Amino acid sequence: MTVKPHCEATAICFLAGGQARRMGGGDKALIDIGGQSILARQIAATSQHPVRFINSHGPKDRFSDYGLPVIPDYIDGFLGPLAGIVTGLEYLAQHHKEIDWMVSCATDIPFLPQTLAEALHMAVAQEQADMATARSAGRTHPVCSLWPVHLAAALRDALLGEDIRKIDRFTARYHVAYADFDVAPDPFMNVNRPEDIAAALLRIADDER
Repeated sequence: MTVKPHCEATAICFLAGGQARRMGGGDKALIDIGGQSILARQIAATSQHPVRFINSHGPKDRFSDYGLPVIPDYIDGFLGPLAGIVTGLEYLAQHHKEIDWMVSCATDIPFLPQTLAEALHMAVAQEQADMATARSAGRTHPVCSLWPVHLAAALRDALLGEDIRKIDRFTARYHVAYADFDVAPDPFMNVNRPEDIAAALLRIADDER
């Protein structure tokens, strides 16, 4: 049996539903960090994956420059990141049957590691786990997780039938492995406030020295 490389068997779902309320509104994915949007930076970091798409609401044309499919939630009601994850898994099951896994990414992380999917797969393999979540600086990052596509139906049932909204509540039913990124600065720093943009720019300046 031929085993597909992780990049070919794993799709990337960019969860771009954040409204940047603490920034005064807009799309967090489109916030400019040193001349590139956060989304553009994440797309560059995941270029080895042939199947990638954006989950977002509203007009699709605001993402037209990125050349990726934009898939709105399949479930109405703005139910949070789990609705986007369900959408991603169901989209793959319908349109990309060659894909077994999906990495979900919060699009407020400008320095997403290029090795994210590989590290998550390694964590699953080492523990024979059902899925994996990124962890750094003593914190877990549930929105940045590796999901098997076959969990789509179970996740939909939990969201609609049990009103489960928190990722951790759902994943507690499974064996979750953790991929540790114990490096400084934290690759999962996120941008939620204007001062976070300033911190990200300082980091870029330090990296360029």
